[in-house]
Amino acid sequence: MKIGILTIGNELMNGRISDTNASFIAREANQQGWSVEAIMSVGDDFAAIKDRLNYLLSMTDAVICSGGLGPTADDITTEAIAKAFGLPLYMDENVLNYIKSIFIQFNFRWMENNAKQAMFPQGAEVIPNARGTAPGFCLPVKGKLIFVIPGVPAEAKLMITNGVFPALRKHFPQEQLYIIKQTIRTFGLSEAAVDDRVKDIDFNSLGVSIGFYPVFPENHIVLIANNKNQNEAKSNLQKAQDEVVARVQDYIFAYGDETLEGVIAGLLTEKKQTIAVAESCTGGMITSRLTDSSGSSNYLERGLVTYSNAAKISMLGVPAEIIEKHGAVSEETARLMAEGVRKLAGTDLGLASTGIAGPTGGSKEKPVGTVYLAVADSKQTICRHYSYRWDRKRNKDIFAEAALFLLKNILQEKV
Repeated sequence: MKIGILTIGNELMNGRISDTNASFIAREANQQGWSVEAIMSVGDDFAAIKDRLNYLLSMTDAVICSGGLGPTADDITTEAIAKAFGLPLYMDENVLNYIKSIFIQFNFRWMENNAKQAMFPQGAEVIPNARGTAPGFCLPVKGKLIFVIPGVPAEAKLMITNGVFPALRKHFPQEQLYIIKQTIRTFGLSEAAVDDRVKDIDFNSLGVSIGFYPVFPENHIVLIANNKNQNEAKSNLQKAQDEVVARVQDYIFAYGDETLEGVIAGLLTEKKQTIAVAESCTGGMITSRLTDSSGSSNYLERGLVTYSNAAKISMLGVPAEIIEKHGAVSEETARLMAEGVRKLAGTDLGLASTGIAGPTGGSKEKPVGTVYLAVADSKQTICRHYSYRWDRKRNKDIFAEAALFLLKNILQEKV
């Protein structure tokens, strides 16, 4: 099956927001074994929407549109599509009542312009929206299908999975293929380095495709197996996974949808250990990620942002002479921070970060991107020094990731 993707909105055309919907739809469609023929974006303009739709329909079986279903004057997608194909609009009373019930439930003020979200072209089939007020719709046109969903990513993703794809499979039945995928999540290798390590694997002979997806600061490897036989699909995927793992195993932290902080949550819970965190350069990002897992209060005792030298001295007990001699960004200070927060909190583990996120503050000896990370327990303190080259935001992101990756390795006794 051939798919076209059209994302709609002036905010896309002037660069105010990134088009994450198109990449998600394309990725998920390919994993269904469908071909994405073209991806286009267009502003909120009647003629432009009609032109792009006709172009995409000329080369595809179905076009998936996102954006322009809100209540404001510039949300014209539904009306534009109706006009493009000479169809009248109608008000769906069931949808209108549903939207009004949401306003009542959350005590929102009802404005009459919200009613336009219950308007649909004649012949359209409504696609429910469980996360918002704007439903989508599926419109048959000359033996082809146009799907329209909201532009809000969280809403779009759910509606693609639960509404659009099931409808596509229903309207365009094809030979049953078992499609199985596995995501291998890595940290510490560039996309090019990952590709180089697995380049000798013959994925074609296994009937498996491989994709590389950088999600800074991680790199995700996605393996997809397609086969008429479910057992063969599973077997081929496992063989491919084994080959990949053998080459990058030191950099793997999780599989599937599991996150690094989720892995750590499981390890701390399994070991019945507690942890406290002292952060400088990461400004609370490590602690924040540790609390992303439900039940984190069982293992996370506290997180301190000891940004100044005075805070490191007064709260963590780092001697002033150590900072004066070695600097706040040093192995000596990082070790004492981890040991200090562990002692202060009475936990099994203490984790600390100190570094230079930039763009100022660097030197020849300690350039921007320098970070020291330390983990202390009752027997030892392990410290690692890394140098990165990103801007301030990305440096902070990768500092936090590196700290959690070090913690994971220590908990798994790989250090």
